[in-house]
Amino acid sequence: MQTTYQKPVLDLTATGAKIKSIMKLRGVSPRQVQIILNFPFVQTIYNWFSGKNMPSIDNLIVLSEILEVSINDLLVTNTVEIEI
Repeated sequence: MQTTYQKPVLDLTATGAKIKSIMKLRGVSPRQVQIILNFPFVQTIYNWFSGKNMPSIDNLIVLSEILEVSINDLLVTNTVEIEI
């Protein structure tokens, strides 16, 4: 017997755009985030914006605190149906 499951999948591009939008709304610059997270390059944050990569879970925790939103508010997921 097959069962279908709705699997959430992170949308990297939409998540990056959402992080960028919330940062702009809160008046937080990529350079400020770079300093707080102790990154050697600001490009890391721009890579999030473009969906090239995502913040690690520990960086998401800090980012959610900086932006005063929940981690879930930073993430955008799509659902795919799989059969198991």
